[in-house]
Amino acid sequence: MGLYILKRLLLMIPTILGILFISFIIIQFVPGGPVEKMIAQIQGHDQSATSRFTGGGSETMNGGMNTQSSGSESQYKGAQGLDPEFIAELEKMYGFDKPWYTRFGIMIKNYLTFDLGKSYYRDEKVVSLIIEKMPVSISLGLWSFLIIYMISIPLGIKKAVKDGSKFDIWSSAAIFIGYAIPSFIFAILLIVLFAGGRYWDIFPLRGLTSDNWEDMTFIEAALDYAWHMVLPTAAMVISGFASLTMLTKNSFLDEIGKQYVLTARSKGLSENQVLYGHIFRNAMLIVIAGFPAAFVHIFFTGSLLIEVIFSLDGLGLLGYTSIMDRDYPVVLGTLYIYALISLIMHLVRDVVYVLVDPRIDFETRG
Repeated sequence: MGLYILKRLLLMIPTILGILFISFIIIQFVPGGPVEKMIAQIQGHDQSATSRFTGGGSETMNGGMNTQSSGSESQYKGAQGLDPEFIAELEKMYGFDKPWYTRFGIMIKNYLTFDLGKSYYRDEKVVSLIIEKMPVSISLGLWSFLIIYMISIPLGIKKAVKDGSKFDIWSSAAIFIGYAIPSFIFAILLIVLFAGGRYWDIFPLRGLTSDNWEDMTFIEAALDYAWHMVLPTAAMVISGFASLTMLTKNSFLDEIGKQYVLTARSKGLSENQVLYGHIFRNAMLIVIAGFPAAFVHIFFTGSLLIEVIFSLDGLGLLGYTSIMDRDYPVVLGTLYIYALISLIMHLVRDVVYVLVDPRIDFETRG
């Protein structure tokens, strides 16, 4: 297993490079980049753009602009009437004065030391932004992930054992409702019901902690944190457990009808011994196969709307706003972290495969 893990770690290098290269090409060459955005703000007399470029002094900006047409066409839309030297200064400020392959090479070199660059608009390092937003995404993702798995796997097993019973029918109805309704609809419903929207004002509407959280004792702080996490976590869990429950049920149903199960029962083994001693490790392989995708989805992409609705400033919201703002360093930096975590989770999945079923040996695969 050790040799296989080493091979997988080495294969992560070209995989990461491929992901970053494709993303870099797509992001760098889509229209409406940071230079165009700045030009549009300048042409619209946006004072925030002027301040960002000059550090607050409008004299430098005015000195770099030429209201007379330069007489030559620019590659940037809306740049007519601006001095080419000023456009060149904008390109240099955002690093676009170098060829794309040079920029990509510099980026990869910096990424090796986790130097993810600096945000165009936030005046902060990307690493600092990710570290700042990470606790929110971890808080929301971790509890949602654990609760979803703690509910879905036992529920799916019970539905498989009691297939066709009243319990299976009414629980399937609840599961289909949870699957059909998006998480943000559940979030709005929970706000209306329990956050002072119309009925009860039991839980807070926004944030992870209260304003006086730092002045609380440890127990008070923990309870306050849990109190704030109830509604966003509930919204994630209600909409997230359905597919995993049905996957678990169908996987166990497929195994229950196989010959080795009938043989185990004919030997006089109890239902629990058959279920957890023989069926479990085979049926769980399919569930484990979806673990990396579920992990990344719940921790990052799936929480975007929940973060917006409950004013939770996490990685999902950071990535979305960065794409809208064409903040390329933040977009590529967060993508780099997502890719690393996803690849590591795939490796963890293979290790768990072996723990669940020791008969699996990845090292003997061709």
